[in-house]
Amino acid sequence: MFKDLFQKKRKYATIPSERLGSDPNSQPGDRPKREIPEGLMNKCSRCGSIQYSKELEKNLKVCPSCGYHMRLNALERIRMILDEGSFAEYDADLVSVDPLQFPGYANKLEQQKLKSGLREAVVTGEGTIGGFPAVVAVMSFDFFTGSMGSVVGEKITRAIEAAAEKRLPMIIFSTSGGARMQESILSLMQMAKTSAALARLDEQGGLFISVITDPTTGGVSASFAMLGDIIIAEPGAVFGFAGRIVIEQTIRQKLPDDFQTAEFNLQHGQLDMVVHRKELKATLARLLDLHGVKGGV
Repeated sequence: MFKDLFQKKRKYATIPSERLGSDPNSQPGDRPKREIPEGLMNKCSRCGSIQYSKELEKNLKVCPSCGYHMRLNALERIRMILDEGSFAEYDADLVSVDPLQFPGYANKLEQQKLKSGLREAVVTGEGTIGGFPAVVAVMSFDFFTGSMGSVVGEKITRAIEAAAEKRLPMIIFSTSGGARMQESILSLMQMAKTSAALARLDEQGGLFISVITDPTTGGVSASFAMLGDIIIAEPGAVFGFAGRIVIEQTIRQKLPDDFQTAEFNLQHGQLDMVVHRKELKATLARLLDLHGVKGGV
């Protein structure tokens, strides 16, 4: 009867000291920390789910758990939208300088180039989408938050003029924090310059498709981004002129939770369509075909 009360002690395996790591406080059973290579995993900023970066790239940087459209830089967008090997860049040598001698601006420009791998906040050029030729301007939020300075405005204006000259449709992918503060009035002038170029394109019967991505605010949203013959946005993209905090403080009212999102703006007549990233290239090709652009596959 005492046999069941006194059971044999269990044997435990001894973990070699080298597996416990160099921490003197390590205890038997502690697992050594494993270093995860940088960039291997990616966390969704909306739902918090963790995905393998390679799998996320295959999914065009759209979270498979919640559908959140993560930001793309200009080069990623070009690879996604334009036919492989068709893109020819315009004005790659145009870079911002420091026209107003704004303190620290020159250094920040160099830092932005190193961080983003880009020379400016927009990449322009021409290529084909589903076989249909078009001139494109693709903004990148990771260069100075996509802010519009003199060079951004100049590159977009030149691209619009090239579209008019070659009788090609113009497509602009917008993302921006607004006008570039360090260039003051010179930045604000780009709103009028790009809008005037689009007016000339329109007089010639040219097609302009505006694609709004997250986020698009300030002077960019108040100029060319909202002047498209067709205005498209990605799901969840936030766009508007002023931020919601500024608006709420001004009108002293609480705004809806989905205020300034693509879906909200579509409902209130500011957009023609909201298109999932996976369908964007096919949608653009179909629009170019419907508007009589010569080409196609």
